[in-house]
Amino acid sequence: MKYVNASNILPEKLIAEIQKYVQGETLYIPKLEKTYRKWGSCSGARKFIDERNASIKHSFSIGKSIHQLADEYFLSIETIKKIVYTQKKENSF
Repeated sequence: MKYVNASNILPEKLIAEIQKYVQGETLYIPKLEKTYRKWGSCSGARKFIDERNASIKHSFSIGKSIHQLADEYFLSIETIKKIVYTQKKENSF
């Protein structure tokens, strides 16, 4: 997380108001909810995992066993079970 000196970006009046509540401490200001991004959406990790899981489900549907898939994908048996037995949830956005 990158820290920014408030005096470099905020008006003096706003800094004075904030100083009534906190001085010389680190203050976290959260993002607006509408600017949140899902985990892995920027790095491509989410896409990779979704594609891997789809491949696992397909392999399971054509007859590969859970044990074979666990060995092939280097995942635990329980993780493979979660992937093959869980229905994909629709986005609520």
